[in-house]
Order: sequence, then C-alpha cells, then structure tokens
Amino acid sequence: MKTLQYFTNNQFKNSATDKFYKVFNPSTGEQIANCPRLTLEEVREVIDNAKAAYPAWSDTPVVKRVQVLYKLKALLEANLEELSILVATEHGKVYSEAKGDVLKAIEGTEIAINMPVLMQGDALMNASKGYDTVLYRESIGVFCGISPFNFPAMIPMGWMTPNCIAAGNTIVMKVSGATPLTSLRIAELYKEAGLPDGVLNVISCDREVTTELLTNPTIKGISFVGSTKVGMHIYSTGAAHGKRVQALCEAKNHALVLADAPIDRTAAGIINAAYGCAGERCMALPVVVAEESIADQLVAKIVELAKELKIGPAYDKSSKLGPVYSEEHRQSVLAWIEKGISEGAKLALDGRKVSVSGFEKGFYLGPTVLDHVTPEMSVGTEEIFGPVLCIKRVKDFDEGIKIMNDSPYGNGSVIFTQNGYYAREFAKNTHAGMVGINVGIPVPIGVFPFSGHKDSFFGDLHCLGKDAYRFYTESKSVTSHWFDEHEMKSTKVSTWDGTI
Repeated sequence: MKTLQYFTNNQFKNSATDKFYKVFNPSTGEQIANCPRLTLEEVREVIDNAKAAYPAWSDTPVVKRVQVLYKLKALLEANLEELSILVATEHGKVYSEAKGDVLKAIEGTEIAINMPVLMQGDALMNASKGYDTVLYRESIGVFCGISPFNFPAMIPMGWMTPNCIAAGNTIVMKVSGATPLTSLRIAELYKEAGLPDGVLNVISCDREVTTELLTNPTIKGISFVGSTKVGMHIYSTGAAHGKRVQALCEAKNHALVLADAPIDRTAAGIINAAYGCAGERCMALPVVVAEESIADQLVAKIVELAKELKIGPAYDKSSKLGPVYSEEHRQSVLAWIEKGISEGAKLALDGRKVSVSGFEKGFYLGPTVLDHVTPEMSVGTEEIFGPVLCIKRVKDFDEGIKIMNDSPYGNGSVIFTQNGYYAREFAKNTHAGMVGINVGIPVPIGVFPFSGHKDSFFGDLHCLGKDAYRFYTESKSVTSHWFDEHEMKSTKVSTWDGTI
C-alpha cells in the first residue's frame, strides 16, 4: 500500500505519524493509498517554513511573482489529461466533470495572473494643501487553506492558492485526506514552475491538529470550504484569534419551475444540475419547487432522463454518473433516502440497488427522485450531498419563492420560466448569492465572487472576483509633504490632521 508524503519547502517528506486517512478509488472500492495525518510538531514546522519564506516572496515584485503562474498555467494545460484521470480516480466524478475540475483550477490561475492590475492602489494629489496621499495594497503573511474532498483541483489550487501567493503571501494548504493526490501533484508542478521554497505547502492532518492552524499567531488568515457546522467553528475560532476568515459552507439550493417553462429543456437542465458530480457539490440542485399544474409532467420527464444516465467507473469517458466518494458517505445518502420515505415523500425513482458489472465493490448510487416533499421534511431542508432530487409542489410563484427564502442556506437559487416579469421579481427577491434564470448551476466565472449568503457563508469577503485580492491583501495609506524653501527655514510646524 502506497504511503503518501506531505509537501513543504519544495520537498516531499515522510511523516513520523502512525495515523493515516485511507484513500480509495471509489469506482472499484479499493484502497489505493494511505494519507498521513501529520503530527502537531510537523504542522508547526510547516508553518515555520511558510513564515521563513514570506519576507523574500512578499518583497518580490508582483509582476515577477505572476511569472510563476504563467508557467504553472502552461504545465497544468500540458498535464490536463493526467490530472483529469487523477481527479476521477481519487474522487469518483466522471471524466468530463473531473476535467472541468482541473479547468477551473486553470481559470483561477489565469485570473490571479492579473494581480499586478488588481493590486494597484489609489492616489490623490493635494489631498490637503501641499499634501498627497497614496493607498497601496500589500501582502499580509502566512495563510491557511482548508479544502474539502469534492473538488481536489479547483478549490485548493484554483480558488485559494493562486490569488494568495500572487498577492505576495505564503500558504499552508490542508487538503482532504480522502482526495489528496491531485493537490500533491499540482504542488509538484508549482515547484517545476519555479515557485521558491516554502511559498506553497500541502499537508493533511486530523481535527485536533488542525486547531493549530486556527490559533497559531503566524497564520494571518484562513480560507475554508466545507460544512456549515465546521465553518462556523473555524470562523469563530479564527476570528477570536485575530485572523481574517472566509468560510464557504453547505447549501440546499432550490429551483422554482413555473408553468410556462419548456418541460423537456428544463428537465434536461435539472438532470445536469442535480446529478452532476453525483450531487457532491455545494452548487448542486437537490430541490425542485414546481407549480402544481405541470409537476406531474415535469417529474415524469426527469425520471425518464435520469434513467438514461449511464452509471459506471469515473475514468470511463462514456460514464455519465460515477460513484460517491466513500462507502461511509454512500451509507449516509442511503439513510437519507430511507428517512425521506419515512417522512412521507413518494419514491418516484429508486437508485439504491444499482450495481455496475465488474465494479460491484464500487460506491455507486443511482439517481433518486423523492416527490411530494413538504417544507416540514428534513430530507428537503438538509444537505444530503448525493444523487437525490427532492420535488416540492406549490400553487404559484409567491408560494414557491417563500419556501425557497425560508431555507437557512443561500448559495444558489434558480428559476425556470419564460416570463420576464417573474424572472426579474425572482432575481430581485430571492435570498441567495448566486442566481440562475434558466441556468441550473449559476456559478459565475471566476472574475465574479463565489458569493453564498446566510448559513452558506461566514465572513466579509468571498473567494474569487475582486473579493479575493482584497481578502489576501490589506491597504496602507501614505501621506507625504515636501517642504518648500520658506518652510525649510521656518521653525513653525504645519500639522496634517487629515482634514480638508
């Protein structure tokens, strides 16, 4: 069994730990590696390495820092096939989705290359008589990234690392022990691109040791993606220790389908949004709120299209639905389906007994549809994170948007309609950060922030977009005054008090 290493100071090192995460190939159900849970002493050493690297890296001109990202982008593109297969192998999302995961890491790198423009400050000459003020954006120090299992390329190496290091910081990236292979491989590509020692460090550790990342005074900021419960803990603990924190958390995204929506096209969009990545993404679409007049027709079409999805191993390019990432998680999703039935939902499509020939030990679940889900049922309000779609039926637009806005989560919100008035009313009044109008997964390109609301996000600055460079920098205002010939000979002090 392969035992993985951790990455620090541009070296792969063996851990002294006797604790490991098991890394599986979800398509076969076979364990493929052990991932070390680093000791407290090792994590502290990694933090010190990042601290030692910071002064020289932050002093490197930003136009030179991003040259590393130019080279990395080329390396990511050159290794796209390898990385896509790696994501599919360790996570279980099908090849096209795994490739999209890597492409999103490339997109994040491309955007971070613009850091010389993004970090430009502001200036005002003669802010007061004879005084000029310039605002600079500067790096902060060592950051910590805590990434989840479900996007092993995009989140740690597209959302967090590129913007962080382009802004002049160094980073300790704690990756998921379930899917560490992709991040470790990309770290190797960063080294090949010429990133100096200690700027990027990739580790894994358990929750107890993770507390060091939340409290160590060297860490100046934390970027987290994961559950709301853990996100709140990280946000409150990090903030209590004087750190800036962005915590992107779970969701229960809803789509409202009005009677005028084209059924076939709408159902196809719902299938992609609900079952892509086996539902294991925070922008998945696990709930459809349908007007009663077309609900039967819509559900029938969704079931028809869902049955056509080819279920198979992730790295088989003909597969349309792969396994979930672990057997433990598969059992969790199965329990949620059982709970939905016990709560009174109607099982319109049952994916519990699916089996893939030749891959019987894989962690597979078929697409599942629970109809007649009411607002009181937990299956329709709590995140399942699997290929399970819940259908809620409503009389009209007003009832539908109320049900959606009553959700404690606010990542994505979608409407399917051809009515411009209702589309506008929905965009204006829905309580979510990313809104889709006839778009099932309304994630904007990375020049806009990934802007969850309510219990889907804790913090002030989101990741990506202009929020990203603000999160990884702080402002400094410099006011200057130069003496004229008269002042140089005078003993009278002209005091700048910041007033006009």
